Amino acid sequence: MTHRGTKSANTADRWIPDAVYTFSDGGSEAAAFAQKCRAVIGTCDVHRFPDAETLVTVTPAEPLAGRVVAIYRSLHEPNAKLVELMLAADALRALGVQKLVLVAPYLPYMRQDRAFKPGQAVSQMTIGGLLADKFDGLVTIQPHLHRTKSLSAVFKGKPAFDLGAGRTIGAHMQSTCDPRSVVVGPDEESEALVRDVVDILGTSWFLARKVRRGDTDVAIELPQDLSIENHPITIVDDIVSSGGTIATLAKALKRAGAGEITVYAVHALFDERAADLMSKAGVSKIRSLTTVPHATNCVAVADLICAGLGVHNDG
Repeated sequence: MTHRGTKSANTADRWIPDAVYTFSDGGSEAAAFAQKCRAVIGTCDVHRFPDAETLVTVTPAEPLAGRVVAIYRSLHEPNAKLVELMLAADALRALGVQKLVLVAPYLPYMRQDRAFKPGQAVSQMTIGGLLADKFDGLVTIQPHLHRTKSLSAVFKGKPAFDLGAGRTIGAHMQSTCDPRSVVVGPDEESEALVRDVVDILGTSWFLARKVRRGDTDVAIELPQDLSIENHPITIVDDIVSSGGTIATLAKALKRAGAGEITVYAVHALFDERAADLMSKAGVSKIRSLTTVPHATNCVAVADLICAGLGVHNDG
């Protein structure tokens, strides 16, 4: 049974929602999150006009004045969703919500953290600022931050819960992991995620080195004197989209004598073509977290989000 943790009665001091609102694409994860929080479920209905504008209507599940309310929505394929999210936030504010929290298991536009060429928009700060103007708090999983040290900095200094997924992946792997397995990160940026995985498993690990030449053109270098002959390999990465990095890494691992290769993706953003590319490169299995609805989903994230907000599970 779940229960609210020891929290101040003052709404301003807590983040566990009284109500969770979701769109039609929220799926079972939003319902599981609400259930674990003992929150009621509300809906955000979207009507699309012939000119492609949208009307968002929130359906109150109970009186919302003075309450903590969360909107649960993963923001892959983000552009239309962001507009709908802004409209829903304003509609909930009009109903008297005191604290509004965005639970976005996947948070987009975090890669572009600086202008690499004159005239480029810094989307990380633009989207972060847009969300911060509408929400009091933000919850996300493994955001793709490179040089930005804190998600709160993106969110205009407001409270932001940046939940790492490594220990969740490690716990899922425990029941099936071969003791000889080696966990591999595709680049230096994956080190924190990989370390959290192996902290649970206690297996060997290493990082490859990635040199990106374009959106889908990468080169991979493995450590010298690598000994992985016939060892099962698990590649762990935060985002898998084009599949190019994973395919290139899998080929290099196979040339080095690797056994079966499994991939764990925190955010599965790839299509069938990318899946086929990775399969032909030597990947046997691809597993992902439920941050983004995908055929490879097998690791639920509701418990991770709840733990980040202080919801405890008594079993």
